[in-house]
Amino acid sequence: MPRILSGDLPRSRILAALLLLTLVVLAVSPFLFHGPRALAVAGKVLVFIVLVASYDLLLGYTGIVSFAHTMFFGIGAYGVAIASTTIGSSWSAIALGTGAALLTSLVLAAVVGLVSLRVRAIFYAMITLAIAAAFQTLVSQLSDLTGGEDGLSFGVPHLLSPAFRPFPGRLFGVAVDGGIIGYYLLFMVCAALFLALLRIVNSPFGRVLQAIRENAFRAEAIGFRTVVYRSGSNVLAAAFATLAGALYALWLRYNGPDTTLSFEIMLNILLMLVIGGMGTLYGAVPGAAIFVLAQSYLQDGLRVLHHALSGLGPVAAFFQPDRWLLWLGLLFVLSVYYFPTGIAGRLRERER
Repeated sequence: MPRILSGDLPRSRILAALLLLTLVVLAVSPFLFHGPRALAVAGKVLVFIVLVASYDLLLGYTGIVSFAHTMFFGIGAYGVAIASTTIGSSWSAIALGTGAALLTSLVLAAVVGLVSLRVRAIFYAMITLAIAAAFQTLVSQLSDLTGGEDGLSFGVPHLLSPAFRPFPGRLFGVAVDGGIIGYYLLFMVCAALFLALLRIVNSPFGRVLQAIRENAFRAEAIGFRTVVYRSGSNVLAAAFATLAGALYALWLRYNGPDTTLSFEIMLNILLMLVIGGMGTLYGAVPGAAIFVLAQSYLQDGLRVLHHALSGLGPVAAFFQPDRWLLWLGLLFVLSVYYFPTGIAGRLRERER
């Protein structure tokens, strides 16, 4: 197990139990929670774990504040969507679209990194924000290629379609189809990508990134070319975000500007990372799981409370489902107050 986790264990029994519980629940979600909505939420959690972990490599381990991470997420999603729409619903289209998206993201991330990382942090953040906004506008304008504001819907290989049934009957009360096969394919790929990120941050390259984060001038003084390492971190984070976007588009069988490119998604990634804990990588798991579950089911929970407290007048009004964003904001404030270093960081400190 330590070898699989690159020698970086959770270092907290509570955190290890939380990670194991999340892993088990995600592994059995198709059989534990029935219905397409629960499966869709579980798939979104898997994708955002990888996306948030890739941003943690950039922000938590290197100290780079970038607002263009969703741009690479969107490039991966559009690569699969455009290729599948143009070529057809085949594995070769998915491979071609993912490869083209990866190449585009790597070149763009390298150019942005080499040109922009020489400026101070706040100016780099503003540059990436401007680039992301320009890219989103460009995607919306190229309607013949990207579908514009409506986005692109596409088919998937027959193995992943709901119509595919590998065997008759049910397994543990569930009719196994292509949707469940697609979920477990997503589960395995996301687990492999997370372990790869864990390997990167615990490699000598990852140690240099942490040194740059702590004191860039000192790292430069002892011989490390900080611009090269920061550019490498930018490229790696972009590559993993691109792969996460390709998986998300394949899972949804759709992609549009609001699905992967909106600034709201960038803010959500930041919130997930802060809740889970920056500079731990493990924090991406509870951060993404808690935020996506709250985003998906908080409104339903408030609706139940509102009906249960309907006789209390003003108290019931406070729990109206339309005010779920207020409660989501309150959840974030409380998590930052009680877990200033995030869930993973706080649990590790408590164990020490």
